[in-house]
Amino acid sequence: MIHTLRHDRASQKFSAGPRTTANADTIRAAYRRWAGIYDAVFGGLFLAPRLRAAALVNRLPGRDVLEVGVGTGLALPYYAPEKRVTGIDLSAEMLRQARKRVSALELRNVTELREVDAEATDLPDAAFDIAVAMFVASVVPHPPRLLKEMRRVVRPGGNILFVNHFAASKGPRWWIEWAFAPASRALGWHSDFPIQALFAPDELPRLRTWSTPPFGIFTLVHLST
Repeated sequence: MIHTLRHDRASQKFSAGPRTTANADTIRAAYRRWAGIYDAVFGGLFLAPRLRAAALVNRLPGRDVLEVGVGTGLALPYYAPEKRVTGIDLSAEMLRQARKRVSALELRNVTELREVDAEATDLPDAAFDIAVAMFVASVVPHPPRLLKEMRRVVRPGGNILFVNHFAASKGPRWWIEWAFAPASRALGWHSDFPIQALFAPDELPRLRTWSTPPFGIFTLVHLST
């Protein structure tokens, strides 16, 4: 299902920002613990949203793709061969798994995997047609800086995609979020992350969003630059 988002009184209670105290060291520590078993434990849960995002990347114009928070490279096999993909991640251990995947599957369109902070990369301005961040926005210490950096490295007229969980305020999704809270904390992200922590109010009407499996608890967000 496709949606557009609007900023209204009901959403204003989330506008204070993400409830996170994560920093680079705590993020590295969390993913150092999980890198070797991440695919086995979380790969199935997080695969369907990645597939939706990769499919949208493949439909969008442009060749050069940046995957922010590439992790173990779960999405890498699903990009079209004509896309040239650069992956970045803060975790050396997760990148080690991604490199093994690229080598085993001979993914020749993956041009580079780099250990770098997503909020302050050393990538050149306007180097990519598309930037996609999957399950990253609620992990980084400063989500607006992440978005700003993605805007910087994407060419004018390009596209920015996010896959993330954004908090519900009530109903069945709230109960699902509560159930996933221990696992989410173990991975350094937070189930109470509001979309207003990432996007400014005037950006919300410009977003296109799709709910994704499982249970619609993750959202694919598309922003044209």
